[in-house]
Amino acid sequence: MLMPKRVKHRKQFRGRMKGAAHRGNFIAYGDIGLVATEPCWVTSQQIEAARIALTRYTKRGGQVWIKIFPDKPVTAKPAETRMGSGKGAPEYWVAVVKPGRVLFEVGGVDETIAREALRLASAKLPLKTKIMKREQNENEAGGESK
Repeated sequence: MLMPKRVKHRKQFRGRMKGAAHRGNFIAYGDIGLVATEPCWVTSQQIEAARIALTRYTKRGGQVWIKIFPDKPVTAKPAETRMGSGKGAPEYWVAVVKPGRVLFEVGGVDETIAREALRLASAKLPLKTKIMKREQNENEAGGESK
């Protein structure tokens, strides 16, 4: 499972998932990508399940990029514990995903295979997604041309 090697603070506030993604909202590496259309917490287990579905369908051909990383700890208190006595221990890790964020990118395989692989991967995720192609009209080098 994905998780940080070390963190500065062991426990975090829950936070809010307001607004659209400002970072990671364009397809940078592959030809086709899976884009979130709603806000959600995606756990490391869900990311791994989607990655396995992607790589198995493409028969390990081409390349898969995971564009999200679970760096937020989620705490939980044991079952049947009374209120009080502090915050619970970290249980699992999540990636905070906002609408417009690219979750996975696929390159080096046929578009029909990539679309089906991304559809199977999206079934493993707890949020609504859409499949997008890389914009062909934007400059591939990244800089603006005049």
